[in-house]
Amino acid sequence: MLFPASVAGSLPKPSWLAEPDKLWPQWKLAGPELAQAKLDATLLAIKLQEDACIDIVCDGEMSRQHFVHGFLEFVDGIDFENKVEMGIRADRYKAMVPQVRGALKLKGRVHAAEARHARAHTKHKLKITMPGPMTISDTIADCHYGDKVKMAMAFADLLNHEARALERDGLDVIQFDEPAFNVFMDEVTGWGIEALERAIDGLKCTTAVHICYGYGIKANIDWKNSLGAEWRQYEKIFPALAKSNIDQVSIECIHSHVPLQILSLLEGKDVLAGVIDVASDLIETPEEIAGVISEVMKYVPKERIVACTNCGMAPMRRTVAEGKLRALGKGASLARERFG
Repeated sequence: MLFPASVAGSLPKPSWLAEPDKLWPQWKLAGPELAQAKLDATLLAIKLQEDACIDIVCDGEMSRQHFVHGFLEFVDGIDFENKVEMGIRADRYKAMVPQVRGALKLKGRVHAAEARHARAHTKHKLKITMPGPMTISDTIADCHYGDKVKMAMAFADLLNHEARALERDGLDVIQFDEPAFNVFMDEVTGWGIEALERAIDGLKCTTAVHICYGYGIKANIDWKNSLGAEWRQYEKIFPALAKSNIDQVSIECIHSHVPLQILSLLEGKDVLAGVIDVASDLIETPEEIAGVISEVMKYVPKERIVACTNCGMAPMRRTVAEGKLRALGKGASLARERFG
């Protein structure tokens, strides 16, 4: 199928599960009730995507409070009780983060419950997302390893262990989210891609990396407004990604000021082209989406284009996100009619 539709990862959590319209929402339930509600919300997320004609569905990250911390909660050696304030993404904004206090080790499976639940309830291709090792290392305080690269490689090994298990659970696509890849350009080519390849080592399913300029929150919007008319940071890392073992690269394309011609530097990779703007409540029209796809086709073979969102939609109002999902499905369908 040309232009299959997918999403970058997160969807808004229903109000009965967590605080609405927040990136770091508090759960409204606890214990066994919370565990069941997370699975119920996962099923709802799949249904919403299927109804919107999304071809590659995901769990919507319903079982995680945050895309990074949802993984870290299952790792020994991390102190969540004594968080410290730290600047992340090169001090773009500050956050209260846990501390690494000892050797990192998985407590057990991380995403087994929601992955197996999702797999049992959809015949669509299924994707699940995890934070990439560089982004994790930029979102936690190191009080043990004393070396950011060494810590990132330790996280990569844990991610790989969970990814292999997810593949056995029947996942079709495993995506690693690396927003840090557009911040630390020299480090990406120096060790970031090496860590990413360590995380995907041995996987036979489709692998993807999502890089982006972040959620549609104020700190990111203010930062993006300072970047000028063209965002060319990706020129520094796309050639290295093209040589890597990753199968797909997820990148924002609509309203992002990323010059689309640099997509040609991703030769040989599938491109998850962001055609849905997560920093705006305006719902795109199918015509707009097909138009962005047509522009991407100038630089990426159409057989390698997946219609996607620019980033996750976790902090977005649910009605807006659902409208954008429907627009994504219709826009991809229109593009197939027009360019198939």
